[in-house]
Amino acid sequence: MLSAEIVDIIAAARTDGWVLEPEALRLLGAAGVPAPRFVWAKSKPHALAAAAGIGYPVVAKVVSPKVMHKSDVQGVKPGILDAQDLTDVYDRFSRLPGFDGVVVAEMLSGRELIVGAKIDFQFGPVILLGIGGTAVEIYDDTVTRMAPLKARDVESMLACLRGSRLLTGYRGFAAVNVPQLTEMMLAFSDLVMALGDRIDSIDLNPVFCSPERCTVADARILLAP
Repeated sequence: MLSAEIVDIIAAARTDGWVLEPEALRLLGAAGVPAPRFVWAKSKPHALAAAAGIGYPVVAKVVSPKVMHKSDVQGVKPGILDAQDLTDVYDRFSRLPGFDGVVVAEMLSGRELIVGAKIDFQFGPVILLGIGGTAVEIYDDTVTRMAPLKARDVESMLACLRGSRLLTGYRGFAAVNVPQLTEMMLAFSDLVMALGDRIDSIDLNPVFCSPERCTVADARILLAP
């Protein structure tokens, strides 16, 4: 069952055909999928106040209905250390087409994963888990399962990844928080099932997993026609 908040977010995004990132993060949080501390700042003073409240370093990302792939326009700046750096980034982002503010968010760390969902015309909702980040196409290390997921399905998905030892502990590297990753995957599966034919696909990349937490850093939700 979708909350009124989630229904309203989807309805407001219908014109663009996809959910802007700050609203996508808000939607995920409402569904119990961990999102970072962030602020959608629509002015420079707002952005500076947000960064001060979150605490440097922060990451800034452009918000624009005309910029779906932010990396294509250098619309993401991690590791912002102070107000002057953020001011410069805000000024640069403000010149991008359709500029509608910036997301100012906490910096995350850990292993980078990709989590996704696609509505298959034959099988219905399909959930993906893999080794993520900017090199996801190079690793090509993903597994899929039909939704809804159960805990044993997540366990199986982790075991099937070629890079699974990166997540469960390897040569002095601590294991990620597998119980929290499992909870996140189950909450995501429940969300996908509830959204049903309202969506075409969801991409969460990267998802940062550390020994302490698993948190979505970036989200893209494409709506069904």
